[in-house]
Amino acid sequence: MANKLAQIQNMIYEIRGQKVLFDSDLATLYQVETKYLNRTVKRNLSRFPADFMFQLTKSEITDLRCQFGTSSWGGSRYLPYVFTEQGIAMLSGLLNSEIAIKVNIQIMRTFVQLRHYVLAKSDTNEQIAELRKLLMLYIEKNDKRVNDIIVALNNLIEQPPKTKKIGFSASD
Repeated sequence: MANKLAQIQNMIYEIRGQKVLFDSDLATLYQVETKYLNRTVKRNLSRFPADFMFQLTKSEITDLRCQFGTSSWGGSRYLPYVFTEQGIAMLSGLLNSEIAIKVNIQIMRTFVQLRHYVLAKSDTNEQIAELRKLLMLYIEKNDKRVNDIIVALNNLIEQPPKTKKIGFSASD
């Protein structure tokens, strides 16, 4: 199961600020043809608003190919669709097979894992920011102390303290 989750996680891309899966990757996971998946979606377009599913532009595909080298979605004649977590959940109601149900559960678990990771990471970022603030305050306070010591040492070097002469001198 962990291997399947890792496989799904590797299929998730961030496009337009959203975590998405390609139609071809979903078709592979659901063990259906991509054209069947897309045909099913097109017959139910009212279930897929823009925040559930969107079609990539030619420039987005070019950017992704440049970024990742070869693509998992191949050289289709059509611009691929990508599905957000909500779109994938909507697909589960349309692709009503045993495989689709099992795969959907794994996909949802993967998205939950990603969300937990992001939340844990943002908590860590907040802790790092807090530590940075404390360190800056510490440096600021200690810089003043170190600066005061340097000023005192410089004063001693410039004006050595006068000491009383002890003993007899030749001129006495």
